[in-house]
Amino acid sequence: MADLFGDADTLALAEAHRPLRGRFGATRLGAEDVLAQLDALAQNAGGRPLGVVLGSGFEGAPDLMARIGARHRLLGAAPEAVARLKDPFGLARLCARLAIPHPAVTSEAVADPGLHLLKRAGGSGGSHVRAATPGRAPPGHYFQARVPGAAFALNLLADGRDIAVLALTEQWSAPSRLRPFRYAGAIAPGRGAAPALPPALVAAIVAAVARLAAETGLRGLASADLLSDGTRWWLTEVNPRPGATLDVLDRRETSLLAAHVAASAGRLVPTGPPPVDAAGAEICYGARDYRPMPRLAWPDHARDRPRAGTRVARDAPLCTLLATGADAGAVRRNLRERAAQLQALLAQEDTDEHDREVSQRQRADGAPGGAPGG
Repeated sequence: MADLFGDADTLALAEAHRPLRGRFGATRLGAEDVLAQLDALAQNAGGRPLGVVLGSGFEGAPDLMARIGARHRLLGAAPEAVARLKDPFGLARLCARLAIPHPAVTSEAVADPGLHLLKRAGGSGGSHVRAATPGRAPPGHYFQARVPGAAFALNLLADGRDIAVLALTEQWSAPSRLRPFRYAGAIAPGRGAAPALPPALVAAIVAAVARLAAETGLRGLASADLLSDGTRWWLTEVNPRPGATLDVLDRRETSLLAAHVAASAGRLVPTGPPPVDAAGAEICYGARDYRPMPRLAWPDHARDRPRAGTRVARDAPLCTLLATGADAGAVRRNLRERAAQLQALLAQEDTDEHDREVSQRQRADGAPGGAPGG
């Protein structure tokens, strides 16, 4: 495993880990560092690894993906498919040719910035999305027309020719002052749940994404982000990789990672029916700088747990909370309760840390046993 964080639960599961240099959400990954760390992991695996599964951060770096693929087998979308899907103008042309509704995009100045968003090409996670600005889009960015509706994602497996739908997840954001469209979480419905969108609309979405996947030769786990007002829909982006909902979706008879490997080889394997209950995941962002991160008694439903002693910056991802429930409403309530419990845990740790610091100062001043001096 190689990533930017080296979270505690990652280290507990991984046989080996290599840290990468870069910044989350900025696609600033040093190519030579990535290649060196993957080579080291391959050597650690005896020189015959099954392959490399790439996560978030490589959407804007298909050239680096190609360099990785020249050394190791890539399990997932090919660099050429990623380049076509993450080029905003190429994707717009594809959607026009395949009759897929897609918001208009341009790099030129727009007459009505309030009706557009500014996005970074190859970005992910919503943190790169801003309100449009006057003038031309900055280098590496583009304007996308705003469209109405709630956010959804069609989560799927692709084998280069066809797709198998895993779920249509509902998504929401966690706005901050600088990142008003920052991704927060998603909920996957349970088996037999009433669809969030009309069945005919869902069928049209699935058919359109299938056309796009076949056109680009997409393989492996992927998701298509979209907005819908219940009667219309627009494809906004395609994420050609395993996404943030993997923990929510990976509750079937067949491991989704195993299905991802098979799909990368051109085979769609049955994954079994979806679970009876709904499930959701929500990212909790740091309310302040943690320098260092305290040692916490993390609950079992927390994932991506930062190690004690590491730094988590304000507004950076702190952890991911998971919850299940009878339906989407119950999942949201459980996530809210667990987020509140986590904040209370962190607040108590802040209080305990303050008390320890006061006690240490009092000892240094000569007060016995940490008791206040008279």
